Amino acid sequence: MNLGERVLNYVNDILDGTIPAGQKHIWACQRFLNDLEHTQEDDCWFYFDIEQLYDFYEWAKQFKHFKGVLAGQYIELTDFQLFVAANIFGFLHKKTHKRRFLRAFIELARKNAKSQFLAIVASYITFLSDQLEECYIAGWNRQQSSLVYNDIVKQLSACDMLHGKYKEAYGKITHFRSGSIIVPLSKEAKKTGEGTNPSLGIVDEYKDHETSEIHDVIDSGMGARENTLMFIITTAGTNLNGPCFKEYKYCSQVLDPENPVENDEYFIIICELDKDDDIKDEKNWIKANPIVATYEAGIKKLRSDLKLAVDNPEKMRTFLTKRMNIWVDQKENGYMDMTRWNACGRDLDWEELRGCEVVVGIDLSAKIDLTSVNFEAKKDKKYLIKNHSFMPEETIALRAKTDRAHYQLWAKDGWITPTPGAVVDYSFIKRYIKDKEEKYGLIIKEIPADPWNATQFTQDMESEGYTVVEMRQGIKTLGEATKDFREQVYQGNVVHDNSPVLAFAMANAVTKSDSNDNIMLDKSKSTERIDPAAATINSHARAMHGDFKPDINELTDDYLTMMGW
Repeated sequence: MNLGERVLNYVNDILDGTIPAGQKHIWACQRFLNDLEHTQEDDCWFYFDIEQLYDFYEWAKQFKHFKGVLAGQYIELTDFQLFVAANIFGFLHKKTHKRRFLRAFIELARKNAKSQFLAIVASYITFLSDQLEECYIAGWNRQQSSLVYNDIVKQLSACDMLHGKYKEAYGKITHFRSGSIIVPLSKEAKKTGEGTNPSLGIVDEYKDHETSEIHDVIDSGMGARENTLMFIITTAGTNLNGPCFKEYKYCSQVLDPENPVENDEYFIIICELDKDDDIKDEKNWIKANPIVATYEAGIKKLRSDLKLAVDNPEKMRTFLTKRMNIWVDQKENGYMDMTRWNACGRDLDWEELRGCEVVVGIDLSAKIDLTSVNFEAKKDKKYLIKNHSFMPEETIALRAKTDRAHYQLWAKDGWITPTPGAVVDYSFIKRYIKDKEEKYGLIIKEIPADPWNATQFTQDMESEGYTVVEMRQGIKTLGEATKDFREQVYQGNVVHDNSPVLAFAMANAVTKSDSNDNIMLDKSKSTERIDPAAATINSHARAMHGDFKPDINELTDDYLTMMGW
């Protein structure tokens, strides 16, 4: 079977469902067929040259696998890789005969030979050109940039045909005949990229890039070149405010045939599970793993990783992003998946708590910072959450700047009570609790609080007849509650009032664990404020031991169902 038939068969297998694929992968295949048909029309500005695909295919066969189950064998491109290569190298401009696609965005799960493929692309473009080509590989740091670069070095050093035709020294590969170079860059060396004239830019694991600065340095240097290619390759990540997620959203729009956004010079392939796919169904795994899920050793590894993630929710975030290529709104070691948290929010009025038994969790931080209270009640098998915070008037502007938070706006909207002076006046907190109790007939069962900084507050509340429970901040005390509260959120058993202050804290919260995988919120590692979240866990540590507490054996399946996995 020739290469053209292999590519067309692959595309048709995707489109007719023979090979399971995500919607965006299907769109990419349909786009390819549409483009091929368009080349037969007189007004089409590009054409398809199958010989370009053969050239890339034969070049790839000169190199060997150097890791994995195929180590030592010569590389035979998979049908998926041929499809990608056919798009990038096969479509050419009619007038210039240069590549049609000036950009490429490839997103798929890890261990699907991304670095290997990029290494082949880099040497193919730089070693077979009659011109001086400059290839720059951009990771967010030097280590990331070196991953693809090291793969290139290993491929070249094991290729007898290329011995004596290049040199590698001081972090640069130079091809003797053309003078072409391959160089790794990183943020630390971004100034090195200024003034360069790249023809090929490879941005590796773009989801790890905090800003687009390295990408932009390379991209801006391509202005004086013809036949350039900016290549972004990545897995899904967790930074939904970062440059990669923005690129992912734009590329998704370009692929969507119902969306008016068009870009005929941008090749895109996104391999991911669809929204309602079950991550436990092995038939879905190939959607994110077009190579790994085609052989038994790969499937076995995915099974093992899934079991670890189900048994230990702390590992689920990594499994979803790296193995299923699903974007997750949760920072590294982050406590809460914010997509699931937001799904539990609604307009929760105090009247819904009228007459309820409540636990009031307190987090009394340093008096110059945010201090929070959390009212938690159980009603109709749901945990109802009302959270409020306090901050000194004289420090609110400064803290808004240092914490990068909208404290002034939140105070204006009533989510934070500013207290007079430079320190929190605890009398405002006591008054707030008592006012809510009296106005809505609340039955305050307990007030759990961290004893740190709380001696006088505790004495005052106890003198007024409240039961104050000492809530020491340790895994032994809070571990079960920290896990259970998240389980309840993921099952949809928590209702909160969309407090932006509490959402800010939940998004900031990270965890630490012990040797038995028990967890608690880690204030020392949370670079931003988490006090409202800490108050919530304090309340839940007592509220969870009421009438409604699902059997722990039921949590895993429900947990996965609520997550849409």
